[in-house]
Amino acid sequence: MELDATMLARIQFAFTVSFHIIFPSFTIGLAAFIATLLVRWRMTGQDHLHRLARFWTKIFAVSFAMGVVSGIVLSYELGTNWSRFSHVVGNVMGPLLGYEVLTAFFLEASFLGIMLFGWNRVSPNLHVTSAVLVAIGTSLSAFWILAANSWMHTPTGHEVRDGIAYPVDWLAIIFNPSFPYRFSHMFTAAFLTTSIVVAAVGARYLLTNRFQEEARTMLRMGIGMVALLAPLQLVIGDLHGLNTAKHQPAKVAAMEAHWDSSKPAPLVLFALPSDKDETNHYEISIPNVASYIITHEWEGRFPGLKDFAVEDRPPVAPVFFAFRVMVGLGLLMIAGGLFGAYLWWRGRLFEQGWYLKALSISWPAGFVAILAGWWVTETGRQPWIAHGILRTKDAASPVAAGAVLTTLILFVIVYSIVFSMGIYYINRLIEKGPTGAAVKPSDGVPSRPLSAAEEATHEAIEGTR
Repeated sequence: MELDATMLARIQFAFTVSFHIIFPSFTIGLAAFIATLLVRWRMTGQDHLHRLARFWTKIFAVSFAMGVVSGIVLSYELGTNWSRFSHVVGNVMGPLLGYEVLTAFFLEASFLGIMLFGWNRVSPNLHVTSAVLVAIGTSLSAFWILAANSWMHTPTGHEVRDGIAYPVDWLAIIFNPSFPYRFSHMFTAAFLTTSIVVAAVGARYLLTNRFQEEARTMLRMGIGMVALLAPLQLVIGDLHGLNTAKHQPAKVAAMEAHWDSSKPAPLVLFALPSDKDETNHYEISIPNVASYIITHEWEGRFPGLKDFAVEDRPPVAPVFFAFRVMVGLGLLMIAGGLFGAYLWWRGRLFEQGWYLKALSISWPAGFVAILAGWWVTETGRQPWIAHGILRTKDAASPVAAGAVLTTLILFVIVYSIVFSMGIYYINRLIEKGPTGAAVKPSDGVPSRPLSAAEEATHEAIEGTR
């Protein structure tokens, strides 16, 4: 069987970007959570908030480092495997990614060191400020990356001359038609992911009767955010879907496995979509519901896959199943968050054993939902890499398939080792828990930095409490 270099390049990029997106989606919310803890600590003087902030900052540091390392790889892949993409749309994509470095990354790099190492070395006010600025930096990073990605889906503000896209209106490029929905959807997903992880760790400590004060705070803050954001995400997702139906109707048709536009579309709960037969096998569906969701009319019509030429259709099955994974997990988050809020209101949140057990193992839910959502977004965009401008098959570099396969295998091996070690270390940090002494909010800059022995002594004393 002859190897397809373009398909291997797609698999390689999908593999590396899937690993990468896990960490920014976590650190965006985690930076805001740490900043919130420190601001609350300055306002209330509660020691456990400081210990929590210091504990989660260690986890943030590991996650941030792995996110940076995996992100650098993507930049090189654009040059090695997708040089035609860079040639055609580089005039737009290059500045957008450059803005991310000049604003977000420089801001993070300037204050991250203070946030990580300034606990007993700078004034509390400066340390809290650094955490807030790092949180702003991670949000700015998401802004620019989502602006670039959204432009690839709904490109505007440019003109094409001799097959090359040139920027004409930067505001139209940045705030392209899908950007507000895509940014809101991803930003909310990042906060949801972090909230679920925080709540899961709090539940884990409560079940093992450790760090009770910190665990209750984590549980309240995590459940509160999930109860608020999960229903909001449903609304944002609906608006995002309507926008996608307008600008990328083939993607929506694949999401719903909708083939025939001559009649209202059912909501397909399960099926085995067949691109070859242009139908769904073993379909279980509810009549008209998909039409109502997409058009907000019971008898509404929207384009089916048969309305598009075969070469213009995305692969149906991956988009169809990934969409259901994302939506299914989203509905579980809504149910879990609202039920947790109900238990909190009734004063039983910290004693409901089965709920705490379920919550303690729920930490992967947000990550899986984000990966499924990106699978829908990027696979559903096919066959376009920049919609209406450049097809994926025309964007690849003239690189031998064997070379791409070799680097793919090496990536799988290296990523498996490095990221397994990272996850193992994060779990070790969680097992150790939020130990250590807190700096009093009234404290100024200490006369000298604490030595390693002094910090270890403080942590040992706190660990006996």
